[in-house]
Amino acid sequence: MKLYFIGGYGATALNMKRDPLHIKTRGDEFPLTLGRDVSGVVMECGLDVTYFKPGDEVWAAVPPWKQGTLSEFVVVSGNEVSHKPRSLTHTQAASLPYVALTAWSAINKVGGLNDKNCAGKRVLILGASGGVGTFAIQVMKAWDAHVTAVCSQDASELVKKLGADDVIDYKSGNVEEQLKSLKPFDFILDNVGGATETWALNLLKKWSGATYVTLVTPFLLNMDRLGIADGMLQTGVTVGSKTLKHFWQGVHYRWAFFMASGAYLDDIAQLVDKGKIQPVIEKTFPFSKVPEAFLKVEGGHARGKTVINVI
Repeated sequence: MKLYFIGGYGATALNMKRDPLHIKTRGDEFPLTLGRDVSGVVMECGLDVTYFKPGDEVWAAVPPWKQGTLSEFVVVSGNEVSHKPRSLTHTQAASLPYVALTAWSAINKVGGLNDKNCAGKRVLILGASGGVGTFAIQVMKAWDAHVTAVCSQDASELVKKLGADDVIDYKSGNVEEQLKSLKPFDFILDNVGGATETWALNLLKKWSGATYVTLVTPFLLNMDRLGIADGMLQTGVTVGSKTLKHFWQGVHYRWAFFMASGAYLDDIAQLVDKGKIQPVIEKTFPFSKVPEAFLKVEGGHARGKTVINVI
């Protein structure tokens, strides 16, 4: 997602969020600073900030409409920050906030799952070996769900290590048929998108409150293509019609998005410090090799997060 922003993806919606009254000069937007995750030490606090003080070790994920985190100093709102898990180094902690909050939004805020109602539920995670998927597996297992993960064969050991009960290799044949041979699911998290939802929704238990949540939506693309008003209208029509269609077929259909939240990070930090969540880092780069790091990310097929040590 961050790499797409370089090419202007989502510019219409993000510019509106950044400057709704169009009072800033265009020069304020550049240079573009990439990076969404940050872990570091508080240097200064605003007058109304009471939950943090200089010297506190914190972590956060910065919203896409704000400047990024590949910098020695990052300015964030107090409600976006949380105290860093004590059990993690800053490098480890920096790998989690953005994917963790994206998954948390889909699973908890939109999907309605939590540690009180998740035990025994059958959960399917499509695109399970990426950052969001690996976090989602661990949360679902921490809440005692049965997790089926779909990924490529070379990532199967990783997702098994994280706790997945069943692993389906999407390259080993017809994924739909393989999944149909299993029991129906209570919850599906789709990190893949495309034509996946045309068959994945049929894997849910009908008329039981089962929910399909996708993180791959046309929201930003609609805004870029049609403008703010028409893009929002098209988005509303699309999600509304799909929600109603699938409701009458006995399942819930939802879209989810990243949500910056220090409060959610507080909950996630507790799971981390209890040993329920571990960071999955594929490679760490020094700040001097940022271009190399982005080339690696651009290549895709990540087996964990890529982290840049700024200092």
